[in-house]
Amino acid sequence: MKTKPTRAKWASTWSTRAKPATAHAPDESDTPRPAAPLTPFLRVLAMAAAFAATVAFSVVLARLTLEPSAASEALTHSNLRPGDSIRAYLEQPAFLDTVKQLGGNLVMGVPFGVLLPVLVPQTRGLLRVAVATAVVMTLVELVQGSLITGRAFDVDDVILNTTGALLGYLVLGRRLGRAVHPRRSHWWHRWTRSEPSR
Repeated sequence: MKTKPTRAKWASTWSTRAKPATAHAPDESDTPRPAAPLTPFLRVLAMAAAFAATVAFSVVLARLTLEPSAASEALTHSNLRPGDSIRAYLEQPAFLDTVKQLGGNLVMGVPFGVLLPVLVPQTRGLLRVAVATAVVMTLVELVQGSLITGRAFDVDDVILNTTGALLGYLVLGRRLGRAVHPRRSHWWHRWTRSEPSR
């Protein structure tokens, strides 16, 4: 003979089913801890290394862009239309020459994106890196076109150099800049910070 479940048994069963699952309380080990800031000595050492690398890069840049080339004087011409030189590089039959021209100009801009955020923290950010690189390389191209034999101004070189600087910043420069120069806390951050949930 089956016995009817008592009212107390029904209540205990229902309370067990209806009881919501408690959320897992976040533990201190679950939240990632920010990286420890560099000591003043390591910060000075990093900036000195970046400065030395910038000097070495400037010497290489000057030798690549500001040395006369009398043999190519008849072949050079200025380009003020964005895309014309890039299109000519892509259309030439020699693939290695295309890689050399396009890749070389891209690589030439990478040190700007890597070293600028370390040396000058005010240049951190995609727009600032792009503007700084474009200004410097435009000046270099102007000197090439007006003073150097066998060299000419090419706006596509500026575009490629700036693109390389942006790639260098996204891959490495942003992390290096934040490691050497951590962000300072300003008065408006108290309203932008999210309050911890209770």
